[in-house]
Amino acid sequence: MNTILENIDDTELPALKREIKEALKNNSLTTAAFKIQEYLEEINNVELNIAVTGETGSGKSTFVNAFRGMKYNDEGAAPTGVVETTIEAKAYPHPKYPNMNVWDLPGIGTANFKPEEYLQKVEFDRFDFFIIVSSERFRANDITLAKEIQKMKKKFYFVRSKIDNDMKAEGRKVMFDQDKTLETIRQYCIKGLEDQGLGSPKVFLISSFDLGLYDFPDLEETMEKELPDHKRHVLLLSIPNLTRKINQRKKNAFKANMWRLAFVSGIVAAIPIPGLSFAVDVSILVFEVQRYYHAFGLDDESLQSLANRTNVSVEELKAVLKSPLNQKKINKDVIVKLLQSVALSAVTMAEYLLSNIPAIGSIAAAGISFSTTYFMLRKCLNELADDAHNVLMKALMANE
Repeated sequence: MNTILENIDDTELPALKREIKEALKNNSLTTAAFKIQEYLEEINNVELNIAVTGETGSGKSTFVNAFRGMKYNDEGAAPTGVVETTIEAKAYPHPKYPNMNVWDLPGIGTANFKPEEYLQKVEFDRFDFFIIVSSERFRANDITLAKEIQKMKKKFYFVRSKIDNDMKAEGRKVMFDQDKTLETIRQYCIKGLEDQGLGSPKVFLISSFDLGLYDFPDLEETMEKELPDHKRHVLLLSIPNLTRKINQRKKNAFKANMWRLAFVSGIVAAIPIPGLSFAVDVSILVFEVQRYYHAFGLDDESLQSLANRTNVSVEELKAVLKSPLNQKKINKDVIVKLLQSVALSAVTMAEYLLSNIPAIGSIAAAGISFSTTYFMLRKCLNELADDAHNVLMKALMANE
């Protein structure tokens, strides 16, 4: 297991890696396992709170729903309308990742929420960052709020919404050029912000009815990079697979976590209790593969949502799925069959026999279990990531 640790990128959670290597040098497998278990519990429980605000009618509630992969009429969606429908700050959890809350804040500049007292009233400290939404140009209230957020040392992002409406209107012109039109809108917004004293602002052009268009992937990547390490995965996993780049970043994030799970498996294998190692390995695999499945949007609900956005039927999307993991609900029985299919039952017996040999046997059993779990996680991740790529390509090619 030390060899695997040596091959892990030092830029990826270096403090954790150092602590584990130190524990191994001191022959304390229990301490090393505890450090990993502590980390896994932390990342599974970390919360991400995103505040979405803007003037009345800017489309912020629609954006809140889109960010969570929901439509206005879905159960649990934020109410939308042509007049202000948000009268107090309200959290809307992501339907698959309840640790990520997208907050719909009241419109800036309404009678009850003046810009100068806005942040205090909405309790700004609980938010990780702010998204300021406008459907036209950014106005004085938006600028005032941005400056106040800056003073509080928080991140904020400007989103110019309803870009699809602009494209439809401009598309009627004979000499319409989409790229030039988008750049004109972007520069207009940036100039307005710079004229009000905000240096080098970045504006993201968004259509809440199709996040795959325009600047949403850039917005997501920017937010992810600027979040603390332990919160990045919450944002990344919750975002739909809109582009090949997002798909690859998700795969890389899961791959970086494999050695920790395999290490826990290896520690358990060193304990000479019949069946314990196998039971733990199966539990690890079920939990993690389920995460792959949902994060890559391969569940029925996600495929239906993609079908609705792209006018490609669910049946057509499912036709490109190759992994047997997509045939049934991922549970203990499916994982056990998968283990049997790659002839690992003999490995399980070897682990038990070796774990009963003092010292050397326990270390050997741990190494076998580590390698087995790592291999299975990598196999499942590659298969599901490939299927996610195939689904995305099918949807994109059908809409070219």
